[in-house]
Amino acid sequence: MDDHTLAAVLAEEAGELLLDIRSEGGAVGDRKSNILLLDRLREARPEDIVLSEESPDDPSRIERSRVWIIDPLDGTREYGEPPRADWAVHVALAVDGRAVVGAVALPAAGLVLHTGQPPALLAPQSGPIRVAVSRSRLSEEVAHLMAELSATPVPMGSAGAKAMAVVRGTADVYAHSGGQYEWDSCAPVAVAAAAGLHVSRLDGTPLRYNRPDPYLPDLLICRPELRDTVLAAIR
Repeated sequence: MDDHTLAAVLAEEAGELLLDIRSEGGAVGDRKSNILLLDRLREARPEDIVLSEESPDDPSRIERSRVWIIDPLDGTREYGEPPRADWAVHVALAVDGRAVVGAVALPAAGLVLHTGQPPALLAPQSGPIRVAVSRSRLSEEVAHLMAELSATPVPMGSAGAKAMAVVRGTADVYAHSGGQYEWDSCAPVAVAAAAGLHVSRLDGTPLRYNRPDPYLPDLLICRPELRDTVLAAIR
């Protein structure tokens, strides 16, 4: 199977596993999902290297063109609070620093969104701009953005859930400034870009992956017609 299909199949398989073992808690879910994804990638793409939230970093990845970037369980806290559905599995492939392949599974919602079959964007809606935000904490930058846009908050959990809310049309903007790592955004960014959304850093510069330090603190995903408005509000 091609890379896009592989990412989708693996995200779905990990999601099914996580649903089956949800009663065992988030720590177990993180570990078992990670093992499954590493094993499957080793079988399917033995020449590639993997950067995972749940595994030690292999510095040799910096010299490789193809690097799979995975978050076996995005939203461990939300996963540990059934029946919440705002958690995800991320499987992505960065090629020469670009997020070109990605799948985000939303297992509790029965969905896998992926670059092999990008979702079609819904038509723009009238009314206030809707911004996907954290249920528990709102950064100063995002609070400023919402005030500038007179936006309506759409609270939810994990990064993947927020990003996919924009892809699915239940939010218009997802802006993050509180600190993330490459595995938090690589798969969602690949899916969002394939669907036609704007993706960038908060200052509008491109997102780059497989860097020596995987810390990638900020992110913007928004509808294309809102790009200039949102970037101006952030500045």
